[in-house]
Amino acid sequence: MAAPKVAVVGAGVIGLSTALCIVETCPSCSVTVLSDQFSPNTTSDVAAGMLIPHTYPGTPIHVQKQWFKETFAYLFAISNSAEASEAGIHLVSGWQVFKNTPKEELPFWSDVVLGFRPMSEAELRKFPQHRFGQAFTTLKADCPPYLLWLEKRLKATGAQMYTRKVADLWELHSEYNIVVNCTGIGAHQLVGDAKLLPVRGQVLKVHAPWVKNFIRDGDGLTYIYPGIHRVTLGGTREKESWSLSPDPGTTKNIFERCCSLEPSLRGAQDITVKVGLRPSRWCVRLEREVLSQGGVKLPVVHNYGHGSGGFSVHWGTAKEAARLVGECIAALQGSSSRAKL
Repeated sequence: MAAPKVAVVGAGVIGLSTALCIVETCPSCSVTVLSDQFSPNTTSDVAAGMLIPHTYPGTPIHVQKQWFKETFAYLFAISNSAEASEAGIHLVSGWQVFKNTPKEELPFWSDVVLGFRPMSEAELRKFPQHRFGQAFTTLKADCPPYLLWLEKRLKATGAQMYTRKVADLWELHSEYNIVVNCTGIGAHQLVGDAKLLPVRGQVLKVHAPWVKNFIRDGDGLTYIYPGIHRVTLGGTREKESWSLSPDPGTTKNIFERCCSLEPSLRGAQDITVKVGLRPSRWCVRLEREVLSQGGVKLPVVHNYGHGSGGFSVHWGTAKEAARLVGECIAALQGSSSRAKL
């Protein structure tokens, strides 16, 4: 058969990284990214981009760990290259602090990040409200630069990108051989996934260049993540809220919570507020499906539902999605050679 045509629907971090993995693992394909929104208008642009995994109850831990290890190794190599500043990838050290000792003192990802250890008593004095903490070094992606870097890498391979609203995956069957669904919260409507729910996140981006260490409350609600140019302060986890409008009361609450962890933030300047809807699901949907109408078949690979953990596992899930696309291509080539017989 001729070079298989693959459409990747969605241009957030999952869509772009999946498209890049497909190009790299299936160089005979022609890959097109279709999305109604590109950076800076995606949910991924709002994300803090910290590599601290979120646990998916419905995905085996060894699978989540593998996704995280692959993502960490991939971004670590970028952070160690001349591309690091353009890609917005850098190492950041800091603390995760708890008011009470957690049941799990060693999270499943503790041996993937660098230098993971319990905090010393001297370090804990910085956080008088907290009794236990962990110190480690991880990676951070500054999201808009990283998305633009992924787009640039894709364009260099000859991949196409078009602004297009896809209302039904089936509408692509006459133009493409395989469709990859990376639509995040959009999959709720696009494929009618009732298990996929928005978890609204509101964050502040501030100018506070003296803040060099990340600080994360163990409950995952309050965090301070320094980027290359701005510090991200968060946050909220509002289940089943579809509102994209910033809430002034929430902004004040986030700022106060972050100042209680890092009082020097009272001097922060130039505060902007961002809102995104995390595509949350019991487990990431990463699987093949075949749509068919009137004897015509369209192979689909789904890769969505990463919730608040998308950046932490994006390259690992992109590699798995690319492998599934390879299986679809093999099946298509097998059926086309059988047809010739």
